[in-house]
Amino acid sequence: MAQEINTENSRLPITLGTRRVMKIMLFFSFFFHSIILIGLQKAFPVDWVKKPLKTYHVELLRPSVDPLEDEKGDKAEFTKVAPEKKISSRKTEDTISLDTQDKRYLSYAKTIKARLMEHWKYPNSAWEDLIEGDVRLVFSLDRQGHLRGIRILQATHHKILVNETTRTIRSAAPFPPFPGSVTVTKLHIKADFAYKLTGSK
Repeated sequence: MAQEINTENSRLPITLGTRRVMKIMLFFSFFFHSIILIGLQKAFPVDWVKKPLKTYHVELLRPSVDPLEDEKGDKAEFTKVAPEKKISSRKTEDTISLDTQDKRYLSYAKTIKARLMEHWKYPNSAWEDLIEGDVRLVFSLDRQGHLRGIRILQATHHKILVNETTRTIRSAAPFPPFPGSVTVTKLHIKADFAYKLTGSK
């Protein structure tokens, strides 16, 4: 018995010392690891606690709509559109020649040229006096084909040829109304009249 008691008494100081050493080691370990974690946090910052996402609620408020006001608004818009129609009906003009290749005016130009050829002739007095010359002019027509003016661009000094040219245009008028392909309200047509004598009358 004495021997066992001595053995237990001899082990007691060793156990207490071991516990102290373990506590000290645990403290230093905790302290050391805390320093390492703090250093890592500063070197590589990590958000341990995630911040909640901010959410926004948007609500579109529309004022109440009065059906009578809508009808008034529609009428107001209709009255605003009406002046635009007037703008589209403004007078528009274009100038072509009798030999134009524009598809919009091609057939109408041929009709005008054929009508002029029916009324054009060489003046007898100019023929007898061997008078030759060229007359270039432009005449204007409205949508109904009525003659609205004649302007001489270039002409011979022989007045008789100029008079015959203007007579031809006035005699051929009025011309046919504009076809659907001609959308202008006024059309200016350039024409060249060449008076050249040939071997026979």
